[in-house]
Amino acid sequence: MRPERRWSPARCNPRRAGIIDKLGVSAASDCPACALFRTTGLSRPSNAPIPHRSLSLSPTADSRLEALRLWLRGLPSSLGLQTETLRPASSDASFRRYFRLDAGAGSVIVMDAPPPHEDTRPFLHVAGLLRDAGLNVPAILAEDPPRGFLLLSDLGPHTYYQRIQDGLDDATLQTLYRQALAALVRMQQASVSGLAAYDSARLMAELELFPEWYVARHHGLALDTDARAALQGVFQLLSTANGSQPTVLVHRDFHSPNLMACEDPRHGPNPGIIDFQDALAGPITYDLASLVTDARTTWEEAQQLDWAIRYWEMARAASLPVAADFADFHRAYEWMGLQRNLRILGVFARLHHRDGKPGYLAHIPRVNGYVRQVASRYGVFAPLLRLLDRLDDSQPTVGYTF
Repeated sequence: MRPERRWSPARCNPRRAGIIDKLGVSAASDCPACALFRTTGLSRPSNAPIPHRSLSLSPTADSRLEALRLWLRGLPSSLGLQTETLRPASSDASFRRYFRLDAGAGSVIVMDAPPPHEDTRPFLHVAGLLRDAGLNVPAILAEDPPRGFLLLSDLGPHTYYQRIQDGLDDATLQTLYRQALAALVRMQQASVSGLAAYDSARLMAELELFPEWYVARHHGLALDTDARAALQGVFQLLSTANGSQPTVLVHRDFHSPNLMACEDPRHGPNPGIIDFQDALAGPITYDLASLVTDARTTWEEAQQLDWAIRYWEMARAASLPVAADFADFHRAYEWMGLQRNLRILGVFARLHHRDGKPGYLAHIPRVNGYVRQVASRYGVFAPLLRLLDRLDDSQPTVGYTF
């Protein structure tokens, strides 16, 4: 386990200390001004990576791969593709998979998104929206949407998540995340043309993953009528509040595995942004919650708060529609994060029990910790906290509530 990242008082400027003091809570810590929310004792453990699926490169074992090879060989020679170097790059929780191959003096990425399970058209559309907003996304070098093949520019081999896993000094970490916050503010100024609405109804529907897959399937707990009604009340409260937030382009997975650390000038500025095909027009705090309460990395609350304040300051400077008072903004951001993380608990349980991907179970305790962090802070979420105590067979804890 790597040494725990401690809060650096040097990073706490008077303006941020003043913002925190206005919230009316104080707590003793290594940073008296900024660590007031450290009520859950979160630490930063090492994070087990999700094992990727085996990507066979044998034509006899993978007929689709052979079709991909034939498509690549038919592309213009000016691309300089060295098809014999085709090799796995990554896979994700969907049917998509990615390959890397050498091209000229560098490399390119190939996306294999097999129809009818996947559709490359949303990726192409959102890539255009983000590129027009000045963000660093893969360039489209060649495309064949009917067959689900894309040839993309390579933004480099290292995601933010990989850099964190490999170990990096705090100054580098802060630089990377401030660049990510700046990119987020820029992304939220992008057009939402052609994007579906991420509204209260959709948010409410997604929350059903929590009782169905996390509570019933993963924990084997059948909720009685009263418990189910209480949980529905929490869901309704969250979905109504979060669905009423100002609307911007929402990546939906703006977190460390989808941000590329572009260390080579050929890869463009930090961060490179990938996996944006599921973007919607939705709540302005959603992607900040994705970034700060990352399912794969545990950050202490003081660090979470610092990044939230920095984002809020940047968003205000860019005239984005965030609350003028930080306390109001922070509440909206936390409620959005609670909703997202409840959904993720359901998603990770489903990936394990339905899709046979047990690697995601390693992240459930971390996500559960983020859920508890918020649920214990606001009295209206007491029914949810009682349910979590039943699931975790734990005793109630005392912390700050609002």
